[in-house]
Amino acid sequence: MVDRTQGKIGFCGETEQLRISSIGAHFGEEPPISGTNGSGTIFFTGCSLKCCFCQNYQISFDGMGNYYTSEEVENRIEKLIQSHGIHNVNFVTPDHFFPHTIEIVKILRNHGIRIPILYNTSGYQKIESVQMLKNYADIYMPDFKYADRQLAKLLSHAEDYPDQALVSLIEMVRQKGFLDSFIDNNTIATKGVLVRHLILPGQIQNSKDVLSMIFIEFGKDIPISLMSQYYPSARLMKENNADLQFLKRRIMLNEFEEVYEHALSLGFTNMLVQYPQDFISKKDQTEFSPDFSQDKPFKGNR
Repeated sequence: MVDRTQGKIGFCGETEQLRISSIGAHFGEEPPISGTNGSGTIFFTGCSLKCCFCQNYQISFDGMGNYYTSEEVENRIEKLIQSHGIHNVNFVTPDHFFPHTIEIVKILRNHGIRIPILYNTSGYQKIESVQMLKNYADIYMPDFKYADRQLAKLLSHAEDYPDQALVSLIEMVRQKGFLDSFIDNNTIATKGVLVRHLILPGQIQNSKDVLSMIFIEFGKDIPISLMSQYYPSARLMKENNADLQFLKRRIMLNEFEEVYEHALSLGFTNMLVQYPQDFISKKDQTEFSPDFSQDKPFKGNR
């Protein structure tokens, strides 16, 4: 562990200086988040987890981004509100810059801006960090990547991921409850928790166990986003580690169907599902591959 306030670089790859790779309206999040006007996404440079299969490797591993002050970020957000009418401010993997995000929220509120603040996280947070966000977050959208500790160790060097993710999720739900777009039939979410899970190729039991863990702890009504968009990143395709070869393909339809059937058998009532047929049939995978060297990294936003 290092003191980043002294200019040292942490595991995340950053010092205490705020760096961001992209700020813009994003239309590829779940419907209650992106809505019609987009989610005001802020992609922070660096990452405190660094999964080997990360689709955003340009920013999590390669350090692509520019320095900002909190005031500059707040100003960009105000412009997005004026130009697009964004539905929320979406902090993407912001763990290593939590204090900066709090400062940004304070400035927004001092300027009378009250749109929901969304923390879009890896799920791998200390409970103390989540508690720190209580008065600043409106929506939490954490991943729940692993129930398998050995898989978490192999892919993210975080063997304790399942335990940390569950404790953090319990605190998020305690603070904000379930995502209100499901409870109140709102078109756009304003408060609550939505849990994401990305199905990985060849790791069906892990996905089934994740869903079972969440169901046992929270019951059938917790909102779930079941995702099938996994693709092998350019960085991963260069990886020679034999233990990671299973990641060099997309998931197959029968893999998705097995996980989906398990979710249905558990009885989840508030589930968003990303069906894989479109992804599997696409020859041009660049549609799903963000390029953070572009002003608009996501092809669908261009």
